[in-house]
Amino acid sequence: MKRPAYLEIKPARSILSAEEAGRLFAERSKRVADAVALRVPDRAPVAYSSTFWHAVFAGISHRQAMYDYEANAEATKQAIQYLQPDIASSGHNMVAIGPLLDLVGYHALDWPGHGVADDRPFQYRDKEYMTAAEYDDFLEDPSWFIFTKYLPRIASVCEPLATLPQLAGATSTRLAAVTTRAFADDKIVACIERLHQAGKEVMRMQEHGAALERDLVAMGFPPERGAQCNAPYDFFADFLRGSKGIMLDVFRRKEKLLAALDKVAPILLRSALKVAARSYTNIVFMAMHWGLDGFMSLEHFRTFFWPPLRRILIGLIDNGYVPMVFWEGHCESRLETIADIPRGKAIYYFEHTDMALAKQVLGDMVCIRGNVPASLLNTGTPDDVTAYCRKLFATVGKGGGFILSGATGIPDEAKPTNVLAMYDAARKYGQY
Repeated sequence: MKRPAYLEIKPARSILSAEEAGRLFAERSKRVADAVALRVPDRAPVAYSSTFWHAVFAGISHRQAMYDYEANAEATKQAIQYLQPDIASSGHNMVAIGPLLDLVGYHALDWPGHGVADDRPFQYRDKEYMTAAEYDDFLEDPSWFIFTKYLPRIASVCEPLATLPQLAGATSTRLAAVTTRAFADDKIVACIERLHQAGKEVMRMQEHGAALERDLVAMGFPPERGAQCNAPYDFFADFLRGSKGIMLDVFRRKEKLLAALDKVAPILLRSALKVAARSYTNIVFMAMHWGLDGFMSLEHFRTFFWPPLRRILIGLIDNGYVPMVFWEGHCESRLETIADIPRGKAIYYFEHTDMALAKQVLGDMVCIRGNVPASLLNTGTPDDVTAYCRKLFATVGKGGGFILSGATGIPDEAKPTNVLAMYDAARKYGQY
């Protein structure tokens, strides 16, 4: 599909030579590094991330972006080339997952063409996939729990895995017998064959993603993130216990929950480090979902959410990585608590939090990112967006340590003229 006529708001930006792209890559990388380290760059950097806005910009459906790897990559390059951000997330491995979801029969999510319309976003299904009585099973053997209990509950192709015997405890020839006997089951064999097919598809998708990342680097755009990691509390709330289950656990199963959070924190850290080691950037993205003001008290935040999260942040920093923590919602009451990290080593990305207050409390400790509202990008005017950005530069941007971006990246419904106004504002008014 061709880009809709209403999106032709300016001629496409010219393609740069390799030399010029390399110069811009170095310039942009330094600009971001200076902001993270709380130095004063030449101007405030501006970031790009989105879920499906690039698809809208290029004139393809959300569903096509999920299933057509080449179309998704081309749409991403068009959007980023047009906006000229200082750091950019390709989003490929989070968006182009339609074939994988089909192959495994995934049912913990609705997605375009599968539960929602072709031009609608993902819909998360909040359910209890681990019962309260299963904390002990998880604590005993987290990987085996994920493999034989969680996966069968979220993906139909994995249902036969629930019949596999626990291998821990079996030894010598008995271990060989226990292991091989399980694979006499035709359902297990069919499951493995389907997973093999899905694995090959994932490799194909990731190869396209890696090529897209290389293309963006060659075009002069540093990656916005290299790996992702969850807060331990969110790991259980999002994927295992569900929102209701974990909120009850805070009161009814405090010790079990704390033990589980301690157990999973080093696992999440190791996983993030492994992925980050293969990336073009040292930034690790972390989205915070359930630790905000609207979901738990400050006392509970300091008890359940922050301590295991802080251990991961320190682990990433100690290994030379920059955590970029996305605090969704409001977290004004948490600002003094989350200031307890090494100076100039992380990015705190705020959605709705009072940015002036965040600067006041955190400005000497951490780089702040945000927070042009989704509502403004969707329904405002370019002048509205420019005025909001200039206010951010004057308050949060003062003295450096600030990265401009949409409060939730670029919303799918954002007006192209408004989006362009945000990026142009950084170039026109973000200088120091």
